[in-house]
Amino acid sequence: MSDAFDPHRRQLLKAAAAAAGMLGLPGCAGSQGRWRSDPFTLGVASGSPAADSVVLWTRLFPGSGELPEGGQAAVPVRWEMAHDQGFARIAQRGETLALPQLAHSVHVEAAGLEPDRWYFYRFHAGDATSPIGRTRTLPAADSQPSRLRLSYASCQRWEHGHYAAWRHMREEQLDLVMFLGDYIYEYPNATAAVRSFPTLGWVQTLSEYRERHALHRGDADLQAMHAQCPWLLTWDDHEVQNDYAGTVQGDPYPWGMNASVDFAARRAAAYQAYYEHMPVRAAEFGRAIAQGGAAAGLRLHSRYRWGRLADVLLLDTRQYRDPQVCTPRAPRPAGLVAPSTCAAWTDPRRSLLGTAQEQWLDGMLAEAGSGWTVMGQQTLFGRRDNQPGPGELLWNDGWDGYGPARTRLTGSLRRHAVRNPVMLGGDVHENWVGHIKADYTQPDSQALGVEFCGTSITSQSGAPELVPARLAENPHFVFADGRQRGYGVTEFTPGRLTTTLRVLDDARRADASVATQARFTVEDGRPRLERA
Repeated sequence: MSDAFDPHRRQLLKAAAAAAGMLGLPGCAGSQGRWRSDPFTLGVASGSPAADSVVLWTRLFPGSGELPEGGQAAVPVRWEMAHDQGFARIAQRGETLALPQLAHSVHVEAAGLEPDRWYFYRFHAGDATSPIGRTRTLPAADSQPSRLRLSYASCQRWEHGHYAAWRHMREEQLDLVMFLGDYIYEYPNATAAVRSFPTLGWVQTLSEYRERHALHRGDADLQAMHAQCPWLLTWDDHEVQNDYAGTVQGDPYPWGMNASVDFAARRAAAYQAYYEHMPVRAAEFGRAIAQGGAAAGLRLHSRYRWGRLADVLLLDTRQYRDPQVCTPRAPRPAGLVAPSTCAAWTDPRRSLLGTAQEQWLDGMLAEAGSGWTVMGQQTLFGRRDNQPGPGELLWNDGWDGYGPARTRLTGSLRRHAVRNPVMLGGDVHENWVGHIKADYTQPDSQALGVEFCGTSITSQSGAPELVPARLAENPHFVFADGRQRGYGVTEFTPGRLTTTLRVLDDARRADASVATQARFTVEDGRPRLERA
């Protein structure tokens, strides 16, 4: 298969859509037979849960030369779900195809399930059986669950450390994991890498994006966490290219890159590889192809209702955004900007979410109930002045660079009187905890909700020594730290939320230990952070 994705492969997408949901397919009764090596080396995963369905994922990735017909043939894969780990009480089973055009990935959309139930699942191909995964469905929309326990995480640069954070997260007794972007990085190997890539160089083509995803998926700790519970997934920039904006290229970084690679083709390849390695629904990939190829996008913004307890809204701040403005160090697209020097800074036409997603989000907020409204997005939401003392320096790649769009969102929260807004974010490789303000330029402005922007799994912070001064400059934040890596755990009950910041002693070590850095509570109906 060529590295360039062909948007006219309509038949491929019809097959992919059928493969995602079929319980049986004519011509699919054969099997690969015996394998010389394990074809399930990338593990299993689940995601995109609903009250009656969930997506089950795997990818056949055996040793070199083992896939039939030189890797050009579809391979039948059987799957089953059970109420018990021994698979004595089968809930659903079926058969699907691992298609060569989609890197022999499998996306089963298992339907007809009961709400608010845990299930076990596994795959079979020939004489091989995958590891067992554990997943669950959402509670019914009109139910009143007593608890939701969710972890948020982001930014797992391979060469910056080991994935001990995922190993410790397995002990957190979670219902869901929300991953907020930078699952892979497109960079070549780092200087003084903790662990290196098998092959060096920039990631630009479909085969290279597939190779980088497969490298991550082969990590045992990451695999085990994927198998523990369903994931809600969105991306940021490094799944494609640092600081890209919508259809506009990000950092050009000319050294060592193939300058002839068209950015639209590169983005299409990255989006396809992302779909191939994530438990997201085939309908969204198929819709993108029907609208003009993978370059047309892959919708990830979505809603997950945890009964009447929590409405979880997953956003995409990268795919539909307008380009950054007024970067002082061309040709880089992003950087620190003094807003007073930038006429475009307050242009109301500019958007971080895109017009369609903004309208969708406003509609979701209009339906907010009496529970918690949780918005998972990629980065720091609150305004952060990076220059202590007189003057301002704001980062133009995040919400600060799209101030009118942020004001539209906070205006939507106020207009719809959303009771308990909670913003979760990542990207900055630092823990930031603060209040969502109606007007960030006024210290006494009304607090509308709370924000928890998480540190990274491994990716290093750029300047952790500057964090204390930046915290003091921005009083709507109550806590910040940039020295430790880890994840956050947020537990929602009808009466309160509790967020625990969990950090590693040293993410560079595979045997790193974990500890609680800080814990915060918020009472229902009272958007005020309390240190627990």
